[in-house]
Amino acid sequence: MLALIINFRLLSNITKKRRRPINSYLALSESIQARRPLAYCQLNINVPIIRLWLDVERELSPEFRLSRKAMHAVQRLLRRSQDHGWGHELEVLVYVYWLAHGLSYRVTASVFHIPRSTVHRMVHKVAQLIWKNLHRAITFPLPADLDNVASGFELLSGSPAFNRAVGAIDGSHIRIKPPSIDRLDYLNYKGFYSIIMQAVCDSEGKFLDIFVGYPGSVHDTRVLKNSPLYVNRKYPPPGYFLLGDGGYPCLERPICLIAPYKEPVAGRVERRFNFHHSKARSVVERAFGMMKTRWRATLFKALEVKATFAPVVTASCAFLHNICLENGDQLEPDEDAQDHGPNQDFQGIPDANEMPGNAARDRVANLI
Repeated sequence: MLALIINFRLLSNITKKRRRPINSYLALSESIQARRPLAYCQLNINVPIIRLWLDVERELSPEFRLSRKAMHAVQRLLRRSQDHGWGHELEVLVYVYWLAHGLSYRVTASVFHIPRSTVHRMVHKVAQLIWKNLHRAITFPLPADLDNVASGFELLSGSPAFNRAVGAIDGSHIRIKPPSIDRLDYLNYKGFYSIIMQAVCDSEGKFLDIFVGYPGSVHDTRVLKNSPLYVNRKYPPPGYFLLGDGGYPCLERPICLIAPYKEPVAGRVERRFNFHHSKARSVVERAFGMMKTRWRATLFKALEVKATFAPVVTASCAFLHNICLENGDQLEPDEDAQDHGPNQDFQGIPDANEMPGNAARDRVANLI
């Protein structure tokens, strides 16, 4: 290999026309010698968006909606062995830019000076990579951390009665362009086409679990009862409970989920409970609001992708939301990004495998 390099360098005085391929061979041989992954496509560093990335003193948020620190964290989490193609870092940059600018393949291709077909391939590649690695950013707390999570909900609620709450659960409607088949299944009670993202978050708005993809016409309770969280009794552990709004049943088993008392309440105890419950539970609305504000160009309109790909894109938004929080990249949710407004109250009766949570709720209410 050393002789090969020396021989190439002896040809340095050849004409410029022939020097370019020789330089490529030199780079290739040096890459092999250093055992670095090979990239057959060279970046054009004169492209403004690439210059921005290469200038470590400049912030990325205005163009990518992520801080530089958060972007590095995403690239580390998704890094894998690669010996050809456009390069891992560029693929992640392209995907995040695509999310930040409304899912336009044409605009993204123009900005990066690469073919539109390449942008399309990169987007799907990175989205699927994130989908496979969701567990690396969206995960339940360790047993040793549960009491810290519960302390956060106690603080949010303003009452020590909620010191066993370890999550808030809710569903959010993500706008989509409906498929031609089963179109009406995606029309939700708010009057637009959507898929549902069910999420559990902690007291800081970090997602602990997500379940995405049910059509918008499906009630929150049905989404819950078909989710791995419920079916596999994944969370919360015994002795702890989740907080949900009136769209969910109040349950003690198979998972402990405490919903508010239905209005009109029967007295002061129930009114007081609902007040503190709402203060703690609303953090999940705030989490959805932060996610939608960050990806405003994408999530404030119907997703410009097929309905089958929309859950993957939505999950990646949640994945990136968590990475931003973990790296100090926080933003205040816009008021119009938070999921306020009426919900469809739960009207059903418990299933055979369920134990109502009314007694558990009463116990908490009596501690306030």
